[in-house]
Amino acid sequence: MAHATNANSLVLVVEDDALLRMHAAEMIEEAGFRVIEAQNADEAIRLLESRMDIRIVFTDIDMPGSMNGLKLAHAVANRWPPIRIVATSGHFNIRVGDLPTGGRFIAKPYRSNQIISALHELAGAI
Repeated sequence: MAHATNANSLVLVVEDDALLRMHAAEMIEEAGFRVIEAQNADEAIRLLESRMDIRIVFTDIDMPGSMNGLKLAHAVANRWPPIRIVATSGHFNIRVGDLPTGGRFIAKPYRSNQIISALHELAGAI
């Protein structure tokens, strides 16, 4: 498979805070990626089960529901190994091994260039 360009790299943004989710989606779209949104891990899993075109999951770690972002990251890695993970949090300290192999962690408050460069790097690796 040829390297994905941003235009055909679909990013699933998982964030329970509607304003943060909207901001992240806007920032990622402005960088040339396509975006779909989920407000929690359960909704994210439903989207992943129904679509074959999601390439990257950008998730908050601290979320209500049946699983937080770390559990979601591992569920994605187990069920959809080609999908790349970028996780963020203002509360959790992530250690090596907390995220699946190849996952990226960016602490909140993040700068848009941190997220965009991680997405470009991961999209190029697909």
